[in-house]
Amino acid sequence: MIAGLFCAVAWGQNNQSALRDLRYRLWYTRPATNWNEALPIGNGFIGGMVFGGVQQERIQLNESTIWGGAPNNNIDSAAKPHIEEVRVLLAQKKYLEAQAAANKYLGPKGNSGMPYQLAGNLYINFPGQTDVSNYYRNLDIEHATATVRYSSGGVQYKREYFTSFKEHVLLVRLSADKPGMINCKVRLQSPLVQEISAANQEIVLSGKSSDHENQKGQVRFNMIARVKNHGGTIQTDTSGMTIAHADTATIYLSIGTNFINYHNLSGNAPGRARNDMQAACTKSFNTLRQSNIRFYQSYFNRIKLDLGMTNAIKLPTDVRIQNFAGNNDAQLAELYFQFGRYLLICSSQPGSQPANLQGIWNGELKGPWDSKYTVNINSEMNYWPAEATQLSELGTPLFNLIKDVSVTGKATARQMYGARGWMLHHNTDIWRITGIVDGAFWGLWPTANAWLCQHLWEHYLFTGDKKFLKQYYPVMRGAATYFVDVLQKEPDHGWLVVSPSVSPEHEYITGSHEVSVAAGTTMDNQLVYGLFTDVIYAAADLNTDKIFADSLKALREKLPPMQVGRYGQLQEWLDDLDRPTDNHRHVSHLYGLFPGNQISPFIHPELFAAAKNSLVYRGDVSTGWSMAWKINLWARLLDGNHAYKLIKDQIKPVMTGSGGTYPNLFDAHPPFQIDGNFGCTSGITEMLMQSHDAAIYLLPAMPDDWDKGSVNGLMARGGFKIDLAWSGRHLTKLVIHSALGGNCRLRVNELLNNRMLKKANGVNSNRFYRITDIAQPIIKKNDKDLNVKLPKSYLYDLPTLAGKTYRII
Repeated sequence: MIAGLFCAVAWGQNNQSALRDLRYRLWYTRPATNWNEALPIGNGFIGGMVFGGVQQERIQLNESTIWGGAPNNNIDSAAKPHIEEVRVLLAQKKYLEAQAAANKYLGPKGNSGMPYQLAGNLYINFPGQTDVSNYYRNLDIEHATATVRYSSGGVQYKREYFTSFKEHVLLVRLSADKPGMINCKVRLQSPLVQEISAANQEIVLSGKSSDHENQKGQVRFNMIARVKNHGGTIQTDTSGMTIAHADTATIYLSIGTNFINYHNLSGNAPGRARNDMQAACTKSFNTLRQSNIRFYQSYFNRIKLDLGMTNAIKLPTDVRIQNFAGNNDAQLAELYFQFGRYLLICSSQPGSQPANLQGIWNGELKGPWDSKYTVNINSEMNYWPAEATQLSELGTPLFNLIKDVSVTGKATARQMYGARGWMLHHNTDIWRITGIVDGAFWGLWPTANAWLCQHLWEHYLFTGDKKFLKQYYPVMRGAATYFVDVLQKEPDHGWLVVSPSVSPEHEYITGSHEVSVAAGTTMDNQLVYGLFTDVIYAAADLNTDKIFADSLKALREKLPPMQVGRYGQLQEWLDDLDRPTDNHRHVSHLYGLFPGNQISPFIHPELFAAAKNSLVYRGDVSTGWSMAWKINLWARLLDGNHAYKLIKDQIKPVMTGSGGTYPNLFDAHPPFQIDGNFGCTSGITEMLMQSHDAAIYLLPAMPDDWDKGSVNGLMARGGFKIDLAWSGRHLTKLVIHSALGGNCRLRVNELLNNRMLKKANGVNSNRFYRITDIAQPIIKKNDKDLNVKLPKSYLYDLPTLAGKTYRII
């Protein structure tokens, strides 16, 4: 029994310094009762979920390369004639027949991808600790450390947990305020276990991933747990390690697998686990922790956001979530922003796998949606905050995945579509499959290559890294080449369209039937237009491939323009099929607003207004990740109050089917999907600063509740780092650090008085701020007012030199 709640005053947290210590802490007054209350720690390779139980501690374990199955691809070599059949039916507007043919012939052939799997659990049993008081559990995201404290039998016990980024191990230290009081048993458990062995103060669990959908599990792994104690004794056998009367005990845990890459499983799993253990065990817990904090903070401390603090910070995190909708607790939004950055640092490191649907944390053999990579929104959303919040290097695992699927996707393009280049559909996994997953209704979406390539181009826009661009230009070119070969002439207008395809996971109504398969969906048109544009600009910046770039310019002119339909909405499909009552979670046709840059209030205000109408029709409350996308969209619509309303909708207790946030701040679809966490972090960034529309727009979408605050370290395209502060919507500080030099064009909603600034005229000369020149949209007759009322804004130019800092205010 746990008696008594943790008292902030009793622990000395009754002054401003102590309140600041709470700024980056998730904390609770009881252990986790389920997985969505446990606290995540990780280093990109090993993930742990800390439950904090008193009598039994459970740390659920993952390793980023333990997946079901083995190297494979799910290409349907018989699909090509049926794809052509569906194209013909769509051109004839025989939509039901097209859907029936797609469902019959173009579904997965027994392989919808392999699941990401848990490695197992580390259990620590503490006998006799039943009379417990002053329980406290936290996750300190400033130091990447979890802590549990409580009192029992007149003794104060403490546990500390972290995962080492450099040594690739997980550590737990057990201590007490009296000597000889650490008595417990440590054991490893896994549903994938094949063998457990024991040696002096060490246990080793060997396992193998499971079979799935006719694929034999072939990922082998070793987990080693070793204890270093001060005082007391340790007895070891295959059931675990029994620690008696120790003053302190430190548990080191390593995991090694045989995974080399998506087509090679020749690694030495026991040797890898052993090498990591040997290297870590030569160092003390404190030495490793201090080194780990320095490494982690080299990422985390790049951005400081301050939205103010109230007494709400003194409440446990689960209580703050319950109160957030009705309270002025802007600091919880600040914590959520930084928690998203924490999760990305801990789940995506150079050399690791990319963050999947659950990041790196999954407690099942077959998690939600297999914990794979859903690339029709979710995997991309995971990396939306990477560039603007100064975590650019953490995009490397995604870039590696893109390079991998550009290889595996060549055979898919050739065999299924008769095309050059490369492609993939809406899902992939650690084996980099590129065929159709989950059936044609969802999986017949051949445009993921274009969306993934946007991340390559965005990395270049933020960093100016021409070496990177040169390395990945062939990947972008290959994706564009695929569309050169597969675009089809649409019969009514002669436009070139992607066919067959879907507007991701959505359907339109024909007669009384729901149909997903389509030609020329708005998202596809936007994606292909964006890809062609990026390749054209990339070729120019690299001074290469002019003939190919010119051919893309010619094709780009033949793509369908965006259209405003009869309800004043941005059409989702080529025909005017939208329904004002449609509240579907996907808002795919708004890609051009965000994360794309094709809808500008200053160039095509009618499209801007139509996009807003579409978003209003869709509604607010939805799945967690959908609300996160909408935060970004409302920020791009320059409506900070509506964006903040979505943040409040997202950070609320989880209700069935309506998104929300779990007590550990994990985003809920439900169930848990990590993309919503990352998407909200991105959305808050977009509220504070935008740099996609030919200028850096400062405070473009400020909610009334954020009357005063500051942020240091936001990154804008072109290598500009921004520090700013505000009060009452007025800038009180503005410092610009220029990494690359060049013109810095600012858009602000107030007059600025600084002799370094010049009134902006003409086109921005900075090549990282090119305007995407889209085709004139088609506006159909509707009764909606498409005029846009924008706040008065001012444009200034600041010539900069590389490496220089400019204080404007």
